[in-house]
Amino acid sequence: MKILVAVKRVIDYNVKIRVKPDQTGVETANVKMSMNPFDEIAVEEGIRLRENGGAEELIAISVGSKQAQETIRTALAMGADRGIHVATDEEIEPLAVAKILKAIAVKENPDLIILGKQAIDDDSNQTGQMLAALLDWPQGTFASELTINESIAHITREIDGGLETLNLKMPAIITTDLRLNTPRYASLPNIMKAKKKTIDEISPADLEVDISPRITTLKVEEPSSRQAGVIVEDVAQLVDKLRNEAKVI
Repeated sequence: MKILVAVKRVIDYNVKIRVKPDQTGVETANVKMSMNPFDEIAVEEGIRLRENGGAEELIAISVGSKQAQETIRTALAMGADRGIHVATDEEIEPLAVAKILKAIAVKENPDLIILGKQAIDDDSNQTGQMLAALLDWPQGTFASELTINESIAHITREIDGGLETLNLKMPAIITTDLRLNTPRYASLPNIMKAKKKTIDEISPADLEVDISPRITTLKVEEPSSRQAGVIVEDVAQLVDKLRNEAKVI
């Protein structure tokens, strides 16, 4: 079984986001970047499937600037076998990423594609679903548990009413939730080994994919600061403020 896993380079989750002075976007210069946390979970799950004998090859894919190769190297250090870097300096929307992943899937012919359920920079939660539609493959989104039995992927996913179990005939698309696993740290020996692993660099044009944006960002603003609350003396005062000041009752 061959597994493809998509990884994205995003601003580290510990960094406080700052809007550019001209309000054209978010400041990324001299800002710590890292792999999207949900994609780390996707990589870890792919590694576990290979370690359990359920997969022969794990390929990490990233779309973006030259610096995206650092994210691929992280996946390789965790345990991925090789990487594919789709190089572009353009801003990529989820639909374009889905089309790129489809083109690579047609070429690589994987049995399973694993993605994080969303990226923490745009929170779109769209790429996995779009990719499933483009490939016409079954999908299991927000997976909190995954097991493979021959050619069937058994998915447990969290829904509003509890847990839902899906049986997907492979090839299939899986998007990962936080409870699926805890990603490992890359050891120093594996980091050194990752430097010798192959990363193939291609472009969207090589894949014959149009990455033209469908959305234009007009302006980015920071959310307004919340006003400090007040302490009320009793229920009567609380009701009075809710009725006359907040006007919510």
